[in-house]
Amino acid sequence: QVQLVESGGGLVQAGGSLRLSCAASGRIFSINAMGWHRQAPGKQRELVAAITSGGSTNYADSVKGRFTISRDNAKNTVYLQMNSLKPEDTAVYYCNADVRSSFGRLSSEYWGQGTQVTVSS
Repeated sequence: QVQLVESGGGLVQAGGSLRLSCAASGRIFSINAMGWHRQAPGKQRELVAAITSGGSTNYADSVKGRFTISRDNAKNTVYLQMNSLKPEDTAVYYCNADVRSSFGRLSSEYWGQGTQVTVSS
């Protein structure tokens, strides 16, 4: 079993910053990509940022220049630094990871439980 646990969400005023963390634990041999998605009330879940095991990153256009994704492979942890937050960033943020449980096995996708980010105007 693999578990992903997010932390760092909360309430912040527009223009402020938050740093989200997500730690993976359990039966992990290696992790390919890790990422963050978000879902606002009444909206579809959308990709915010992703990072490969080699450090290549991808961002949604709406967060480029404001958010930074990073990872610590030794700790199986991914981070999302969010600066210059806007009310439209308000959503539940979900961590995900593509995980191989042992050598030679296919990877499986896992999701965290989500952490609420609320940005007030």
